[in-house]
Amino acid sequence: MISLHHTHLMASDIDVTIGFWRDHFGAEVVFDGDFAGARNVFLRVGQGRLHLYAQPPRHPGPGTVHHLGLETDELPEVVRRLKAAGISVTDIRQVPEASYVMVQGPDNLLLELFQPNPNRVSDELSRMRYFATVGTG
Repeated sequence: MISLHHTHLMASDIDVTIGFWRDHFGAEVVFDGDFAGARNVFLRVGQGRLHLYAQPPRHPGPGTVHHLGLETDELPEVVRRLKAAGISVTDIRQVPEASYVMVQGPDNLLLELFQPNPNRVSDELSRMRYFATVGTG
C-alpha cells in the first residue's frame, strides 16, 4: 500500500504558520521537535498532515507547489471567519461540481478551499470516498 503521509512546507516563521493553520483550519500539533538540526512540526488537519520545517522557503512565492487543496462541508462559514481575521480570500466561486475559494497563506502559499456538490459526485467516487465529506463506506 502506498499512501500520502504528509506535505512538507518550509516556514520562515514557524509559529506564525502554526497559528495560521490552528486558528483558521483547526490544525492540531501532533509533533514538535528537533530533527536534522531544525525545528520540525507535524500538524493534523482533518485526515491529512502538514510537516513544517523551521526554515524560510528557498524560493518564496509560487513555485513547485501551486496550491494545497482543503475540503470542507462548511465553506461559507470558513470564508466568513477568514475574512473577519483579515486573511486574503476570494469570493466563493461556484461550478456545478463544487464551490471554492482561493486563500493566501503564510510565505505566499496558495490554498484552495472547496466544498464538493454531493449531487454531482459520481457513484464511483462516492463509493471510494474520494471526498471526505461525500460518500458511503
